[in-house]
Amino acid sequence: MASRELIIKGGFVVDPARKIDGDVGDVAIKDGKIVEKVSSSAKVIDAKGKVVMAGGVDVHSHVAGPKVNAGRLMRPEDKFRAGIVRGNMAQKNGYRMESGFSIPTVFKTGYEYARMGYSFVMEAAMPPLLAPHVHEEIHDTPIIDEAALPVFGNNWFVMDYLKKGEVENTAAYIAWLLRATKGFGIKIVNPGGTAAWGWGLNCIALDDPVPYFETTPRQIITGLMKANEYLGLPHSIHIHQNDLGNPGNYQLTIDSLKLAEQVKPKNKFGREQVMHSTHIQFHSYKGTGWADFESGAKEVMDYVNRNKAITVDLGCVTFDETTTMTADGPFEHHLRGLNHLKWANVDVELETAAGVVPYIYDPNVKVCDIQWAIGLELALFAQDMSRTFVTTDHPNAGPFTRYPRVIKWLMSKKAREATLDSFRHKDKVIDATHIHGIDRELTLFEIAQMTRSGPAKCLGLGAYYGGLAPGMLGDVMVLDLNYKDMPKDPEKIEAAFQRAACFVKSGEIVVRDGEVVSNGHKKTVWVNAKVPENAQVKRDIAQSFTKDYTVDLINYVVRDYLAPHPMVIDVEVEA
Repeated sequence: MASRELIIKGGFVVDPARKIDGDVGDVAIKDGKIVEKVSSSAKVIDAKGKVVMAGGVDVHSHVAGPKVNAGRLMRPEDKFRAGIVRGNMAQKNGYRMESGFSIPTVFKTGYEYARMGYSFVMEAAMPPLLAPHVHEEIHDTPIIDEAALPVFGNNWFVMDYLKKGEVENTAAYIAWLLRATKGFGIKIVNPGGTAAWGWGLNCIALDDPVPYFETTPRQIITGLMKANEYLGLPHSIHIHQNDLGNPGNYQLTIDSLKLAEQVKPKNKFGREQVMHSTHIQFHSYKGTGWADFESGAKEVMDYVNRNKAITVDLGCVTFDETTTMTADGPFEHHLRGLNHLKWANVDVELETAAGVVPYIYDPNVKVCDIQWAIGLELALFAQDMSRTFVTTDHPNAGPFTRYPRVIKWLMSKKAREATLDSFRHKDKVIDATHIHGIDRELTLFEIAQMTRSGPAKCLGLGAYYGGLAPGMLGDVMVLDLNYKDMPKDPEKIEAAFQRAACFVKSGEIVVRDGEVVSNGHKKTVWVNAKVPENAQVKRDIAQSFTKDYTVDLINYVVRDYLAPHPMVIDVEVEA
């Protein structure tokens, strides 16, 4: 049995949540939580000469559920691309065989996040009707704590209520659905556009009408922001804007972000923002087509820097063969038309849709190179790293296992220039981007803000994750880097973040010297949102399930056994 007391001694502590930047100190853990001190019998972890941080928090990833599984099914070639990792894993201590690269198995997903020192991952798009599948995969993913965001931006109930301006009814429906699916917050994907896809159409501007519903993306975004703040949910709305991935979309992105100026945050979780804009790299494009495609990162981040009501994550390109997957069905069809590879499309009744298409980010292709530059520029132009987070939109711009590489690029101009020098179209990329002229190199403190304290606070989970204060969860990463003598070789930065020297999860050592040594104890995090009794919404739900759905209401709700170790966040709107 693991020791109930641990002390991580003598490391360089980096904890932005407490404004600690490289001070030498100890971190004590008892009964799974950080404490002020422990007894002399506590197990000692020697961190001398190494960096100590809280466990990582991934604000946006696609790691569980039907579209992830559809990707696995349609891409058997991905399964063995990275090879089977350590074939003897299945023979010891209950570990399972690992496989997959861009869409790893649930077992490899948990192990790889743990090896990188991550403690919490947000599944960023859960189709409500298929929530049991999402929770089945979350349940089977070892070590890491997880939550899931149900999608609302093309939900028929939501669009019907919002076209009539019924924000409180929208909020009551959201509260019911969060409880029914054991979801965490409000995800919006291509608002209105995926619903329009049912008619073979799309919404690529804020005021494009959604067929049949007589509403627009502008009304959907604003209405869901208001409903989110009425409920006081831990996380702001989490939005994938319209017109993803097309040259010239940066202006629509800025116009969408400006909608955050209309709503004030209202919650008890320390969140100051009302909108989280996800994988913003895909939304920061200038140009009229691919021939004159160029970076719009500076314009987008200039606005984000001014508006403190917004957080963003990057969606960095990593130059891998990967698998794109999103609830933005029309975009996936468009992408399939560009690369002519396999395509899967799914429509989920009354609620959402999804598409899956393989994709190769080739460093010999100018467009891919510019996308790479844009993702890094967004971070390097950011003025508040506690509102800007490292992601790859896993697996869309590359697998999450490349986070250490993204961190290397952000921390080292030398590493960025080496990558730039390898491009066939280097001069054209320099002309179309700002990356060559940026000398900034991020610090470990800033990286900790982007991967720990920032996303935890953004999610409303800053009391539990992302820091090392007494009372927080005992999730601690020891990083094989010397803070006072950072390596000049950027490859050592990537290697250190790829494999933790030690990772303690919930007070138990789960990784030692980069190897998984325990399956640990994981939690499923969800929000129990309560509103005053709403007879109309209750009646609307019952009638729609009778008339429109292929399942009965009693079969819709996610059962407790699918989330046997919950951490439930209670939210209640008083009458």
